[in-house]
Amino acid sequence: MRYYSLKHQSPTVDFREATIAGQAPDGGLYFPEQIPRFTPEFLARLPDLARAEVAYEVIRPYVGTCIQEDELRRICAETVDFEFPLVPLTDRISALELFHGPTLAFKDVGARFMSRCLGYFSRRQAAPITVLVATSGDTGGAVADGFLGVPGVEVVILYPSSKVSPLQEKQLTALGQNITALEVHGNFDDCQQLVKQAFLDATVTQHRQLTSANSINVARWLPQQFYYLFALQQWRHAAPPVVAVPSGNFGNLCAGLLAHASGLPIGHFIAACNANDAVADYLRTGSFAARPAVATLSNAMDVGNPSNFGRILELFGQQHAALSKLVSGATITDADTQATIRRTYQHTGYLPDPHGAVALLALENHLAEHPDARGFFLETAHPIKFPEVVEPVIGAAVPVPDSVAGLLSKPKQSILLEPRYEALQEFLLR
Repeated sequence: MRYYSLKHQSPTVDFREATIAGQAPDGGLYFPEQIPRFTPEFLARLPDLARAEVAYEVIRPYVGTCIQEDELRRICAETVDFEFPLVPLTDRISALELFHGPTLAFKDVGARFMSRCLGYFSRRQAAPITVLVATSGDTGGAVADGFLGVPGVEVVILYPSSKVSPLQEKQLTALGQNITALEVHGNFDDCQQLVKQAFLDATVTQHRQLTSANSINVARWLPQQFYYLFALQQWRHAAPPVVAVPSGNFGNLCAGLLAHASGLPIGHFIAACNANDAVADYLRTGSFAARPAVATLSNAMDVGNPSNFGRILELFGQQHAALSKLVSGATITDADTQATIRRTYQHTGYLPDPHGAVALLALENHLAEHPDARGFFLETAHPIKFPEVVEPVIGAAVPVPDSVAGLLSKPKQSILLEPRYEALQEFLLR
């Protein structure tokens, strides 16, 4: 498998080169030259396969010969060694829970896969690799946990000050070792722009071997296909499901669309957005305009100019008609997010986090117009990560899972940074 830049001004590369580089020298995102197809035999056997086997079969064509088979099987097994249950809420709606990994967020899968790939590749690297990543919340914690203690890899995480939850911040700042957190006085778009500038700065890239662990990196983006296959393993209805995806930087939805292009039977996708709905507007109108990010209760989706939207357009040949036929957009307000959390908890006992609630309501609204359809939404994080949103709505405390209880008592360690590139450049050139 070769990967080309979406800006078409750089040479093609293999999986190893794409993973280590993060993005192409021309600033474009890497995209696979071919879309693999699932065989009918694989899809027929899907319900009976082990998760590790599913992961291996999905990712193998994208990795090619860059990782030996036994090593890739080990990486896949370690990546998905926790549960991904599809939990029924009603007779028509289920929740695909993606928060059973070590940091209670869906991004554990991509971070674990990428960290193990980079660990494998770093054995051949003379100089250490610096993972430079911007986070709106969950990416940073998953990356920090996935790369903690990996030899030959240093991690630098930029996050927006006071715009992540307390648990998310501890997951970024309390681990130490090879993890450094830069607390930026700005929003996620500021953090993402700083990271993009660093990758284009020859002064920095000559000083450090940089790679990114955002979903712009193919090793973070591609494994997200696994979620959709794990859901279909558990889907017990004849008709393909409608899938609602809480969408911020759009890597998750893009991975689902990639799996669909490979032959996974999904009937329809919903790009569930909060007030940051530039892509939802595009799906409705055919016109895209990036805009400044707006702060909402579903903070991990507060992205005004999502990076992976370009990959979605590439997957559909830049054709709005083809894309909007398979994907519809939804815009959910903070008030409706709160109401959905409260109503769902009171009526079913199920407690969605703010991002899952956005997707749940988008799915409910879609199914109301399609009475014969069924579907599931992606519950991307445990509600304990957003107590300041969830607890006032339900009037009760969210129990703290044992897996993160000890982290909350650890001291925060971060370096304050102004949202100016010169400040990041100075840090990286140390």
